[in-house]
Parts: sequence; C-alpha cells; structure tokens
Amino acid sequence: MSLNIRQSRIHSFGCYTTRPIKKGALVVEYIGERLSPAQAEDLYDDAPHTYLFALDGGKHILDGFGVAAFINHSCDPNCETDQIRGKIWVIAARDIEPGEELTYDYNLYDGDDDAPCLCGARRCRGSLYSREHLRKLARIRAKNTAAAV
Repeated sequence: MSLNIRQSRIHSFGCYTTRPIKKGALVVEYIGERLSPAQAEDLYDDAPHTYLFALDGGKHILDGFGVAAFINHSCDPNCETDQIRGKIWVIAARDIEPGEELTYDYNLYDGDDDAPCLCGARRCRGSLYSREHLRKLARIRAKNTAAAV
C-alpha cells in the first residue's frame, strides 16, 4: 500500500492513501508489542493518548507503532479492523480514493473518562466509545444520580 502520514483535520496526524484501495483489501497490519492488560494499565495509567489495541477480546493488548497507529477514529469510517490469524488488520470497508484519510471506528469499550470524537461525520456520536459502552455509562451515571438523591 502507498500510505503516508500528514496533518489531519480529525486529530494531530493521520494516515492517507496515495492510490485507490478496493473494498475488502487488507490495507495495513496494526503492529506493536504484545502486553497483558495489567502491563498496558501500568504503562499508560495517566497517559492522555495511547496507541493500544485489544486482541482476543481484551486478553492481550498491542502497544501500537508504525503507520497503522496513525489511523484516526471516525463514526463514518472507510476502514474496519479484524483479527486474522492472531494479527490485527485494517481492511477497506469501501472503495477509497487517493488522498483520503484512512479511518476506522475505535469502538472503545472501557473507561469512564470523556473520549470526545472530533471526526466531523454527519452522524457523529460525539465519543470514541462504542454505542454499547455509552449506554452502559449512561445507566451507571443514572444509577449514581438516583442513589445521590
């Protein structure tokens, strides 16, 4: 793949393609050191930004580096991720034109801090958290509010 890193309107730097990418193509592998969840927590407990990616349903964590770590979140992404034979791949969810920034939906599922989304999509949900996690947080906050009253 012909990919480059440059300034992004979404966040900091982003990953862009210089050639067309067909839907279903493996774009880039998300690489990094494999950590346990405890190791990842110890390393990045107070870090505002990380490049962590959960494998095996969260049993292992990749501490990402390389080109794929620059792919930003979008609520209307042009890519998706999948674990294939123990590796995380970024895959084109649709045909992608040269010059487009590559994005995928981070669907974060842990944490209770704000994780605001800056993707600018028409149907932006306003958060990097998955819809399911946002519902879970809303239930917890409602329960805490009710208990405080």
